[in-house]
Amino acid sequence: MRRVKAIISYDGTDFSGWQVQPGKRTVQQEMERVLTKIHKGDHVPVVSSGRTDSSVHAIGQVLHFDTPLAVPEEKWPKAINQLLAPDVQVKQAVYTDSSFHARFDAVEKTYWYRVHAAREKDIFRRNYVYFYPYPIDRNEIKKAAAYMTGTYDFSSFCASRTDVVDMVRTVHEVKVEENGDELHFTFRGSGFLYNMVRIMTGTLLEVGKGLRQAEDIPGIIQARSRQAAGNTAPGHALYLWEVRYE
Repeated sequence: MRRVKAIISYDGTDFSGWQVQPGKRTVQQEMERVLTKIHKGDHVPVVSSGRTDSSVHAIGQVLHFDTPLAVPEEKWPKAINQLLAPDVQVKQAVYTDSSFHARFDAVEKTYWYRVHAAREKDIFRRNYVYFYPYPIDRNEIKKAAAYMTGTYDFSSFCASRTDVVDMVRTVHEVKVEENGDELHFTFRGSGFLYNMVRIMTGTLLEVGKGLRQAEDIPGIIQARSRQAAGNTAPGHALYLWEVRYE
């Protein structure tokens, strides 16, 4: 058996997230369906760097699987892609050490969130950008973002329905950039809690709208309570951008 490390992209619009769920279409299910077909009916489990929620997209999701097949690594993407649905694509595949683990070996993740800050919606971006038709102070948002970096207990920015005990994470960067009528939020850190990026985004937008002050962020973190932070921004504008390993 040899272990394959692959980087994949997917449009999350028609998926109920990454993880297999009974009666629902998921990215893991789609990947395992194709690999099982390639392996003549033998089920091939796939492990990713982490789950993504319903409608969330990925540019650089990383996964691994084990195979007894002697397929040259450069031929794996074509072999899989020709059987995959059009909203998933394997971008790269390499053989790696059998001890490699897509989830546990990850040392840094980067997420990207797109906000359409305009008065009128663009229907052609509706599945990929969060339409936010309110006046917002971009400078206040940028100021608030700076308070979110560091190593903290981020309980305030974690959805309540989680079984994670250790809420401490290190956020290396929260960057807010303007691109035409869009705001692009970049979150880079050692790892993120359930819905953490979406809650951080929702909180930053509330700062921009004047419902909170940039200086409130440290207090929100210190509260360690989900009720202290803002609303959860929707999933369809979130992208898993990159996963890094040693």
